[in-house]
Amino acid sequence: MTLLKEYSTFVESMMLTEGKTRLTENTLGLVGETGEIAEKIKKYFRDDTIDVNDLQKEFGDIAFYFFALHGYFNIDPEDTLRMNMEKLQSRKDRGVLRGSGDNR
Repeated sequence: MTLLKEYSTFVESMMLTEGKTRLTENTLGLVGETGEIAEKIKKYFRDDTIDVNDLQKEFGDIAFYFFALHGYFNIDPEDTLRMNMEKLQSRKDRGVLRGSGDNR
């Protein structure tokens, strides 16, 4: 079993809510944890110091909710990562890595 599959199984074993309540909790959890990363980066710019261990813990929380949302929709996270790599490589190959818009 790959680490990604093992982690997916672990995340599913930690779910406390179901249905749309779970969807809401997991989505708000992802947004909240991402906000915590933003706060740490803001303080890094302000104070020129960052606790990398704390930052890594927040990345772990983001990963948890990322996997939880994949589980909710029954999407394989490996497929998502593979699709993202292909999309970004295509953008690089076509010279549109910079810029804006989803469909470039």
